[in-house]
Amino acid sequence: MHRRTIALIVSALYLGASLSLAACEEKPAPPAKSGDSGSGGKKSSAHDHDHDHDHDHDHDKDHAHDHDHDHGHSGKVIDLGTATIGSFTVKATRDVGEIVAGKDAPIDVTVTAAAGGSAKASAVRFWIGTEDGRGSVKAKAEIENPKEPNRWHTHAEIPNPIPANSKLWVEIEVEGGKSVTGSFPLKN
Repeated sequence: MHRRTIALIVSALYLGASLSLAACEEKPAPPAKSGDSGSGGKKSSAHDHDHDHDHDHDHDKDHAHDHDHDHGHSGKVIDLGTATIGSFTVKATRDVGEIVAGKDAPIDVTVTAAAGGSAKASAVRFWIGTEDGRGSVKAKAEIENPKEPNRWHTHAEIPNPIPANSKLWVEIEVEGGKSVTGSFPLKN
C-alpha cells in the first residue's frame, strides 16, 4: 500500500508538471506604431513580466509578424506619441481600452538612439501614475521578439485609485547604470 501511494503521488506530480509546462508557451507581441509627442528628459524597483498575479489577457494568441500593424494583444492600439528621453527617441502605444483602476494596460515602447547617437538601453521599466511612482508598480519590460530588439513590452498595472493627471512613465536604464525618465499621456 505504501508503494502504491508513493507511485500515485509521483504520477500526479509528473502529470501536473507536464501540463503546466505545455501551457506556458508565450508568443511575441506585435510591433509598436509611431506617433506624435510626449514629454521627457528627466532623470529618475523592477518587477519582471513573468509575474505571480492574474491579468485579464491572453498570451497564447499568435502575434508573430515581421511588419508594422495597427494592433496589439487585443487588436487596435492607441498611439501615445513620440518623445526624446535622454539620448533616446521613444515611441509608445497601448492596447485600445479604458484605463481601469486595479487592472493592467499592455504597453509597447520602441527605444532607439537619437539621431547620431549610440546610446543603448539595458533595461526599460513602465508605470502608470505620477512621476514619483507613489502607489504604482514599476513593471520591467522585455523584448518579446528578437527580430525587434528595440521594442519593449510589458503590462503596466493601473493603481487603485488612479492619481489625478496620471501618465505612462518610461524609465530607460542606460548601459552603465544611469537612467532617464519621460512620460506620455494615457489618452483614455
